Order: sequence, then structure tokens, then C-alpha cells
Amino acid sequence: MDLRLTNKTAVVTGAGKGIGLAAVEALSAEGMRVVAASRTMTPALEATGAIHVPVDLSDAEGPRRLIETALRELGGVDVLVNNVGGGDGGGGAGGFLSYADDLWQGVFELNLFAAVRATRAALPSLLERSGAIVNVSSNAARVPHSGPVPYTTAKAALTAFGKALAEEFGPRGVRVNTVSPGPVRTAMWEDPDGYGAGLAASMGLRHEELLAGLPGAAGMLTGRLVEPAEVGALIAYLASPVAGSTLGADHIIDGGAIKTA
Repeated sequence: MDLRLTNKTAVVTGAGKGIGLAAVEALSAEGMRVVAASRTMTPALEATGAIHVPVDLSDAEGPRRLIETALRELGGVDVLVNNVGGGDGGGGAGGFLSYADDLWQGVFELNLFAAVRATRAALPSLLERSGAIVNVSSNAARVPHSGPVPYTTAKAALTAFGKALAEEFGPRGVRVNTVSPGPVRTAMWEDPDGYGAGLAASMGLRHEELLAGLPGAAGMLTGRLVEPAEVGALIAYLASPVAGSTLGADHIIDGGAIKTA
């Protein structure tokens, strides 16, 4: 399917690996010119040919500087993918009382306020071009007990943010959608220092045991973790004119883990 994205422009945050990298790959494959934001350049990101902007998006000025650079490099922004996130590991599995204020603040800066600030900076161009925004949340926003409470709460706020944006700017030509993956085969689960490893240790399991049992424990009907490329493909579709009547929605991609309608 031709998504009609050739020669259009995109900004993707958190693009160095995982879902962000998959989004850059999918959008670039559709002929888009992409600015990819991450703290560091990775070999896989370099291979996409995207324009890399090194930036810390938890810094209050980082998102504005990113969009200013993208506007200079691309001449305008057609698509903004607010993917950057994190804070799913710090504090381990100790529960609510183990999370201090500074951790809450850091998690919200990265998972919510980076998207707020990048969106604010990009909206004039998106309005001019009748563009699209795709926010990457998590199915944990609907089941907030399933991960660290600062992270799941921030993702719930991000999901609500997307719906509010769609209501305000949809009638003005900017489509806003949210993608909410379940457990994805990314560093969050697979890194030896990531959330998955910490969770395994707290449960008295070997890391590989937790990963093997995770799809079943999460109720994933596919019996496997979601692949980053699957999420990247969904992002590309929602960013495209082919999805012209799709806006204001939260698109769950979690192997059937969420059972409610």
C-alpha cells in the first residue's frame, strides 16, 4: 500500500532504538524526510539516513530547540511522532512508596512534558500543512497497576493529552492519534539493567524466565512480545493521508492483552 508520504517531513523523538527507531525506519521507507531526535546516534539510526539531532528532551528547552532545527533542515513539519519516554526502571518494583518526588518529576518531564513542548513548537507548521501527530503511550495507561506507577500515570496523562489535542485541532486540519503498545521487544524488557531485569529479580526469577513467561502472564493471545516494527508500521499508517478519517483514537497494539472494549 502506498501511504502517500513521499517527500513529506517528519520529526520522531526517542529515535535511537526500539519503537522510535522502528518509526524512523517505517517513515523513511515511505519516502519521508525524517529528523530523528535522540541523545546519541546509534549505528542502526545512522543506517536510516535520517537527520540526527542530539538532544535531551527532558530539558525544558530541548523540544523547542529540536523543532527549530527540524524547521531549518526540513522547511516544515508534516508529522510529529512523540515517542520519547522512559522512567520505567528507576525505583525497581518497590511500589508507590519507593518513588521520590524527583523521580516522579523526571518521569513526567520525559513522558508528558516533552510531548507537550514539542507539540507546542511544531503546531504552527502542522496547522499550515494539515499535518498529523502520533503520540506513543502504553497499554499500561489503561492498567496502571501493570508497571511503575509514575510511568503508567504519565502515560495515562499522555493519552488524555492526545484526545484533548484532537478535539481542539482536528477541526483545523491536524489529526492526532495515540498508539498504546503492550510489552514490546525493546530494552525496557530485554536489557540486563532494564525494568524487566529488575522485575525478574524482585520476583526471584532469572531474567530469561520472566521474558519467556511474560506474554502468558500479560494475557497476550499471540504468545509473544510485540515487535517494534509492528508498532512502527502502525505509526506510519496513522501519520499518512490514508488514515485521513482516523483521529482522536487510542490504538492498542498489545497482542490482545487488554480484554475490555
